[in-house]
Amino acid sequence: MIGVISKGAAQSWQMENRWKTMDAGKFDFGFAVEWMRKDLSIALTEARANGAKLPAAALVDQFYAEVQAMGGKRWDTSSLIARLDRD
Repeated sequence: MIGVISKGAAQSWQMENRWKTMDAGKFDFGFAVEWMRKDLSIALTEARANGAKLPAAALVDQFYAEVQAMGGKRWDTSSLIARLDRD
C-alpha cells in the first residue's frame, strides 16, 4: 500500500522515510501530538475570533485528541495512523 500511495499526491518525506516506523507503531521521532494540539488550538481560537471557519483544522485536532486518548500525547504527528488500528 505504501508503495502505491507514495507515488501520488501523498508522496512526501514522511512517507518515504518514516513508513517503516509508522507501520511498526514507533512514534517517538518528531513533533509531539500535544504540541500540535497546542498550535491547532491557537489557530482555531484565532479563527473563531476573526469569524473564519477552519473545518479541516478542527477535524485534524479531533483526530489528534483521539490519539492523545490512546496514550499518544508525546507520540509524533505521524501517529495519526494509529487511529486506523484501534478497536
